[in-house]
Amino acid sequence: MNDKELKKLKDDLWTTAIDMRANSNLSAHDYAEPILGLIFLRFADAKYKKFEKAIEEEFEKRQKSTRISANKSEIALELAGIYVPDDARYDYLLNLPEKEDVIAPAIVNAMTEMERYASSVEGALPKEKYKEIPATNLKNLLKNFKDIPTEGSVDIFGEIYEFFLGKFAMAEGQGGGVFYTPASVVQYMVEVVQPKKGRILDPACGSGGMFVQSALYAKKHGYGPNALRAHGVEKEPATVKLAQLNLLLHNMNGDIFQANSFYEDPHISYEKFDYVFANPPFNVRGVEYERVCNQKRFNEYGIPRNSSKKDEIEKVPNANYLWINQFATALKKNGKAALVMPNGASTAGDGGQKDIRKRLLESGHLSQIVVLPSNMFNTVTLPATLWFFDKSKKHEEVLFINADKKELYTQVDRAHRKFDEAHIKNLALITRLYEGNTQEYEELKNWYQENIDLNDDQKEYWLKQLNWVNEQFPERLYKDIAGLCSVVPVHGENSIESKDWSLSPGLYVGVEEIEADEEPFEEKMQRLTKQLSEQFQQSSELEKEIRNALGGIGYEI
Repeated sequence: MNDKELKKLKDDLWTTAIDMRANSNLSAHDYAEPILGLIFLRFADAKYKKFEKAIEEEFEKRQKSTRISANKSEIALELAGIYVPDDARYDYLLNLPEKEDVIAPAIVNAMTEMERYASSVEGALPKEKYKEIPATNLKNLLKNFKDIPTEGSVDIFGEIYEFFLGKFAMAEGQGGGVFYTPASVVQYMVEVVQPKKGRILDPACGSGGMFVQSALYAKKHGYGPNALRAHGVEKEPATVKLAQLNLLLHNMNGDIFQANSFYEDPHISYEKFDYVFANPPFNVRGVEYERVCNQKRFNEYGIPRNSSKKDEIEKVPNANYLWINQFATALKKNGKAALVMPNGASTAGDGGQKDIRKRLLESGHLSQIVVLPSNMFNTVTLPATLWFFDKSKKHEEVLFINADKKELYTQVDRAHRKFDEAHIKNLALITRLYEGNTQEYEELKNWYQENIDLNDDQKEYWLKQLNWVNEQFPERLYKDIAGLCSVVPVHGENSIESKDWSLSPGLYVGVEEIEADEEPFEEKMQRLTKQLSEQFQQSSELEKEIRNALGGIGYEI
């Protein structure tokens, strides 16, 4: 599914949602759940269909055997990780008559049946919502969702979910520092960390996109569905359910807890995980110091503090470094992590944040910093940075990469950018060459050449990618490139220490600083166009006054 098709799909779904909202008693915030519930049924059916022939063959084979159980649901769970009974199949629901007492009860029954055979999602499907939606709307939703493509490497279920949440956030004026991670950014994070087997933690997991992309990466490299186990924490109960459904759709084992990660640690995370991925809420203020100060996971490098009055409850001035502590300390020896941070965390100094950053760098666990292009997020033009941790060795230097270059992203529309697969591989190649891995250099060049040979209509695009690799790294070895990448020592001449412990890539790579702008694009355009309209009005009135004044002294215009 290309960008244009995905955008059209999202727009069509939003139109359908608006129509449903107009014909039901649901508020804007409520209609995501029933829509995503139906989309889940669509994806579950598609997944089951892929294994259906093998399930039937195994079922017939076992029926002839007197020694092995011939229960079809058990066979389906063994082969597909999911069982969809006949009355939960999408075509069955789609062909039901458009009657109030038929469609909604049938959808509820389908979801009850799905939960009966998948204990991990028990209670996760929004069964109670459908009685509030007219049969006509439910029928239209089922018809519209039957065309959703279910193939491909993109987590379409998560993409659609996050698209809806972004729309709701704009509709309700919400933000709260929560920005859902675009799939291409997660794919890049995964490509650098290379998770294949072990335990993954995401303490702010949202709909589980980090887990899904990790599972897709492991599968692509020959690892089975049980090689990775997901451990998530999410504050919003409705989002916990979506993450559980997303894991089931991608045949991934794990557990998602509803909790506030600042005050609760349901996975007892200290040094327990092979991988950590997260895009936590940015710049959270108001976390109570007394409730986090004695937690080992937050104390390794220090907790930001400002002075406060004796009679006030002390608050952590900014929780970014609580998250950073959490991610670094959750890793086992040899563990790796990737997280999204606001640009400001790279240089923040108040409340002792510079000292925390210094201790983190001197630990040798921070390996890489990447500045992202602006406009990568759905709802905000948010400048953000990726931080990578690697405990496999002590890092005496940090690799800085500037991904904010036109040849390293695609402009999707006027307000959004994304990484293509080739951009992700080119960026990850910098890391691999820095690590001394030249094998992937040759593999990438061969892959580009194959695409040049096989795709006449895209030959120019693939040739451009191949030329980029040849021009940047002609010797098959890593090198610092002005404006693109630089390796900087922690101590010594021209070091991070000499720059007062700043991790701003612009100081080392030559990246133009971007001012933070968390105002959603659509809101910003509405504000600016309103302001321009007022200025036009003032201009018109001023012109009229000038004409009248000149006319009054005999100079008509």
